[in-house]
Amino acid sequence: MKTPDSRFYCPLISVGNIELDETESSHAVRVCRAAVGDTLQLCDGKGHYADAEIVTADPKACIVRVDTVENAPMPRPLLNIAIGCLKDDALEEVVFHAAQAEVDSITFLRTDFSQEPKNSDLHKLVRRSELKSLVSLKQSKKPWLTQIKGPIEFDKWLGDYSGNLVLCDIDGESSLPTVTARMASGDTKPVTLLIGPEGGFSPREIELAKKFQAGKTELLKLGNTRLRARTAAIVALGKLL
Repeated sequence: MKTPDSRFYCPLISVGNIELDETESSHAVRVCRAAVGDTLQLCDGKGHYADAEIVTADPKACIVRVDTVENAPMPRPLLNIAIGCLKDDALEEVVFHAAQAEVDSITFLRTDFSQEPKNSDLHKLVRRSELKSLVSLKQSKKPWLTQIKGPIEFDKWLGDYSGNLVLCDIDGESSLPTVTARMASGDTKPVTLLIGPEGGFSPREIELAKKFQAGKTELLKLGNTRLRARTAAIVALGKLL
């Protein structure tokens, strides 16, 4: 009995027989060549796992049997990213890399200096980013799916947000407590990394973030060089994990 070295997404995991959707069925049967009697590792992106034995190896509708559903040993992540809209496929690139880490959500912000593709359909961008997040969930074998949110105006997002902010700024601290250290000290507020678009946040937006009242704002220095927005997101993430 073999187990493919991948997790398979199943949004509703329960004890008994489950029919996987065509995408996951094809991946299991055609790509991984799984057969009846083999075991698949299922995840729902909501903190639940299950080992499932294949009952029917159909590449369009694979049926598996689940005997036990397990809960993830760790809680939902506290760390989030909010990033200004970027040109081309830069946001998808950020999602592809960041969603492999313990990140709860990535929000696309419309800021004063946002650069969005002309005639862009951001609904398509969001959908493609959701698919990349799902791929990262299965590849990284983490329990929680990184949610994709937005696009939303910066001012509205900030007005609705409650939690701590980490604003990437050249005048910030070189290091800040990691999320793990914060949790160990009893701080369970969500933390959101604020990443500006190319050119950064406007002075007005920076002042709004610094005066934020529904949590504390910390400034994080990412180094002595100027980084592309997509690079800054990953460097900042590494400093807080």
